[in-house]
Amino acid sequence: MCGILGGNVSGWDYRKGIEAIGHRGPDGQRIEHYPYFTLGFCRLSIRDLSISAMQPMSNMENNVHIIYNGEIYGYEKLKGELKKKYRFRTTSDTEVVLYAYLEFGEAFIDKIDGIFSIAIYDERRQKLFLFRDRAGVKPLYYLYQGERFGFASELKALEHAVNDFTFRVDNTAVYDYLFYQYIPEPKSLYQSVYKLPPATMLVYDVREKKLLRTEKYWDLHVNSSVGRKRSKEDISEELRCLIKQSVKNQLVADVPVGTFLSGGIDSSIVTYEASRFHPQIQAFSIGFQEKEYDESEIAMRFCKEKDIIINRKVLRISDISKIRNRIREWYDEPFADTSAYPTYLVSAFARNEVTVVLTGDGGDELFGGYGRHARFFNAYRSVDTSLPLAKRLAYERKEVRQGLGVADIDYYKEYAQRLGIPEDYNPYESLYQYDIPELPPFTRMRYLDFHTYLPRDILTKVDRVSMAVSLEARVPFLDRHIIEFAFSLSQEECNAGNELKACLKEAYDGVIPNEVLYGQKKGFGIPQNYLWREKKWESIYAGILNEHWKEFIGKEESGKNQLYKKYKRVEAQYNLLNQWMTLQESGVTLETLLLARGYQKIAIYGMANMGKHMYHALKNSSIEICYGMDQSLSGQYEAMMVKKPDEMVEPVDAMIVTAIMEYESIKERLEKKLTFPIVSLEEIFYETVVE
Repeated sequence: MCGILGGNVSGWDYRKGIEAIGHRGPDGQRIEHYPYFTLGFCRLSIRDLSISAMQPMSNMENNVHIIYNGEIYGYEKLKGELKKKYRFRTTSDTEVVLYAYLEFGEAFIDKIDGIFSIAIYDERRQKLFLFRDRAGVKPLYYLYQGERFGFASELKALEHAVNDFTFRVDNTAVYDYLFYQYIPEPKSLYQSVYKLPPATMLVYDVREKKLLRTEKYWDLHVNSSVGRKRSKEDISEELRCLIKQSVKNQLVADVPVGTFLSGGIDSSIVTYEASRFHPQIQAFSIGFQEKEYDESEIAMRFCKEKDIIINRKVLRISDISKIRNRIREWYDEPFADTSAYPTYLVSAFARNEVTVVLTGDGGDELFGGYGRHARFFNAYRSVDTSLPLAKRLAYERKEVRQGLGVADIDYYKEYAQRLGIPEDYNPYESLYQYDIPELPPFTRMRYLDFHTYLPRDILTKVDRVSMAVSLEARVPFLDRHIIEFAFSLSQEECNAGNELKACLKEAYDGVIPNEVLYGQKKGFGIPQNYLWREKKWESIYAGILNEHWKEFIGKEESGKNQLYKKYKRVEAQYNLLNQWMTLQESGVTLETLLLARGYQKIAIYGMANMGKHMYHALKNSSIEICYGMDQSLSGQYEAMMVKKPDEMVEPVDAMIVTAIMEYESIKERLEKKLTFPIVSLEEIFYETVVE
């Protein structure tokens, strides 16, 4: 896996752009300037580690050049054909792609399978070609404004390289994010910068400086029938064969390979199949102290039964706290899938031992594995299908949106005003373009998720955080043959009896333990108390936007927001007290937490109920409470003096702020006159590490 960058402006700082995505390729960088176009590359060496396999790579005549990020699988037959005409200088898959293009032109894309973003500059034709893989595993952004054209693996590469263009925020993209927790392609955070959609080719005329076309090079054919034609046995046999072959293909590397193992069905199947080829393969699993979110115990038992090496790490809230501010660094634009945090941590954990991992991503979307799929199926039963589609579509699509957690338009009306969104703007269009009402309900949701939630959320999440630690994440379930097989199944063949992933469970019944196949799905989310900051807003999505991209949305002064603040204050107080009691029941007191931070002399800011509760919890402890501080109260409170914020105060180890919703503004004011730490009571309870 690597990072790529290119552009048609000679004055851009390509070195700076490549360095910005150097985490994607720490093993070498190269920038080549060709007539009319520049290509840049940073390398993560996976196959053929020699310098000969470095990119950009050119043909013998040095007039066709390629850079690409990704891996091509199962190309041996294609390479055998090409060897009859072309002399290979490396064992890399890059050279296979280059010669395939030389032989077949644009049609080469139908002859390869894998995860990729490919850029080919053909000087002979004065054209640049961009290709993105079928499922959208590998990212590709491009800038097109006037005569400027550039592309990159990540948005930050363009931000750093492009020095003659003002990046302007697309407010409709920020607004879309609030509904989906990501910005749907083709939009990006900025105007004139786009994401190339999955399974799409772009052609740019380098001499004329014109984008000629973007078009789909692959269409997914879907079975729209309900009933069964094939037996369970035939489907199971073919599915196992396809998965086995895909895993075998994706284990090929010249560096160590492992697997991610959550304890769920998909990653367990991938890990099992991988272990049959590589008995010494290592699986990497993380869990949480909170048992209701933890599947790692199941993963441990599975590996013990199958004699698979497993590396396990249990996370605490402090592990998340240390990295929570990196989400903008990873994604460049608003993104709110908070499972990115544990995914980053398991990636960093695995990177200590391996350079490549196989994951179970894609299984839920291909085979109907989400609870919302079954809920939509049940809701669909109440639909009078004899009615014309136009009369029932509004109800059906509301059920679709609710299943995906997409809010109604009125929910973010205030944000629409702050962002200047036109009243007739419809944020659901990017969803509806892949909603096919004529499909049976389970198939309809699978198809929708494959085209939206999978590439825009799941694959984006994993790519950025795995590549942040220079780890290549491969996805065996998203082999082209498995995708096409999954959507060739009728509803009953795939999800018999309204069962989630029924055909996958049938295929591995008796192979994968029942605890894994038929246990309750927990997913890979993080405990809600880990998100105590973000939960103070209308939604986690809004919370992340306000926490990490606040400059895009301006200030909030409306009456609705004040009502929300009042409600959220009560909710936050309840959650804090619950955390307090939970810790105390486990033997961790407030005194213990403060001492763990090295605080022995403190002051309390805010002497309402929470401040008084804190005072009484500490007054007989080893912690010295030197004074209190409050905007409205002053004087004596029991044995403690309460001062006004404008009074002179003695230094302490920390000022603990108990005012939950006002902490940031209080801290900003106090920092102008105080030189010692100012810490929120929430941070003490949620983020303190007690060894």
